[in-house]
Amino acid sequence: MTVPARLSIVTLGVTDLGRSTAFYQALGWPLSARSSGEISFFRTGGALLALYPTAELAADALLPAQDVTGFRGSTCAINVGSESEVDEALAVALAAGAELLKPAQKVEWGGYSGYFADPDGHAWEVAYNPFWPLNDQGLPELPEPAQPA
Repeated sequence: MTVPARLSIVTLGVTDLGRSTAFYQALGWPLSARSSGEISFFRTGGALLALYPTAELAADALLPAQDVTGFRGSTCAINVGSESEVDEALAVALAAGAELLKPAQKVEWGGYSGYFADPDGHAWEVAYNPFWPLNDQGLPELPEPAQPA
């Protein structure tokens, strides 16, 4: 057996479940009916996004809870179909209460992206990559590399 190569659920630890749930709803993400006062679920184009209190998430993983500020060693990304969609998504996030980490701009790899942080500081990139078309679910398709002639 191998470990299945699929991401099923991304769980973000949050300090205030109600505040964080309201933030993601303000992004336009529908809250799953399976959510409760203890955990929130959002269906994305691929994996589920779950929000769960940080201390309880740490205890579930048998890890010490830490007060984390600054960069956490990971980011989440949302790919969109154009530069204008990057700008629009960042504007919606800021209106919902996000902090702008990096304004949208052309980047060295040929795309266009910017970053925001949710109310708990989780970093999200919103990116347009002209080299990766989006499929029907809005997920990037990675083209095969060109074969040498």
